[in-house]
Amino acid sequence: MKKVEEYVLCQLTSGVDSFWGLCERSPFPLSEIIRTIDSLKRNGYISINGAGIKPNKKGIKAIDCGSGVRAGEICHCCDGKGVVVGEKFQKIIADFREIVKDRPVPSLKFFQGYMREEDVIVRAALMHRHGDLRSREIVLMGDDDLLSVALSLTKMPARICVLDADERLEEFLKAVNREHGFEIEFIKYNVEDPLPKKMIGAFDVFSSEPLESISGLKAFVVRGVSCLKENGVGYFGLTTLEASRSKWLQIEKLLGKMNCVITDIIRDFSRYPMKYDAVDYEIFAKELPFPVGPNPGIDWYRSTLFRFEVVSRPRPCISPYQRFRIKSVDEEEDLTHPMGFKTIRKLSPPERGT
Repeated sequence: MKKVEEYVLCQLTSGVDSFWGLCERSPFPLSEIIRTIDSLKRNGYISINGAGIKPNKKGIKAIDCGSGVRAGEICHCCDGKGVVVGEKFQKIIADFREIVKDRPVPSLKFFQGYMREEDVIVRAALMHRHGDLRSREIVLMGDDDLLSVALSLTKMPARICVLDADERLEEFLKAVNREHGFEIEFIKYNVEDPLPKKMIGAFDVFSSEPLESISGLKAFVVRGVSCLKENGVGYFGLTTLEASRSKWLQIEKLLGKMNCVITDIIRDFSRYPMKYDAVDYEIFAKELPFPVGPNPGIDWYRSTLFRFEVVSRPRPCISPYQRFRIKSVDEEEDLTHPMGFKTIRKLSPPERGT
């Protein structure tokens, strides 16, 4: 059997019983999960009744006669992140939640969404563990997650600067600065545009959660690298659900070309809610070729965290003074965006005779 088929059947025989549960730990693209569930259903390996998915006798027999692989356990102390948050950062989580409760709601215009508050703080804790906070000058290429606020609460960085195209974020951060005495800088910036000259080579650390079209990934990462000093450090997130192995390979090669070495890749480091006041990124489920019930509360959308270091001087492969046109949505892979719905409709061939 194919790996993705083994994954689905192994999960179902291990207690997972819904589409959302299958997506939660999937190492495969969302498109492959959808196609596989539909294929297994058509071929009699699974049954789908309402919101539930169950393996049939044929499915159980197939996996028992196959590799025998079963779902492994994730560390319950750190949720697989490799970082246990200490007392100082536990206090920061409570303060952070209070500050961000009135944040701007995500907008489909920018394909926005933000990670869970606790994951933002764990990211800050990981940065501290690597020595990337204290007295460091940090630039954030986009800040839907409000990492700038979390970093300010640690009182460690020497400078925090946010580059973002959303004016609502600028107003929010100004208010936070006034109320809490922070000094978060904000520059309204579109990654397609040349970098402001004062940003180039000015920072020790950069962090971003980029768009996942290949041009969007390149733009955010290259602009971030352009902001780094000699021996600087970068962090960014990348999913497997909506970023193919091909994209991962291109980005890893891109980093090498820019004199950057990957030091850490931590799977499923950040989880994202997918339903917000103004945007519902789970509505794509209505387009699937099989019935899917409401999400019972699973934060199934995860991002892998990359950390890299510049070896000596950064060598951006796109000039920071050059305009770089990007496509914000990859219709073939960004299936949670309405522009990807037509791709979903192509994933399942019509039944014979229809």
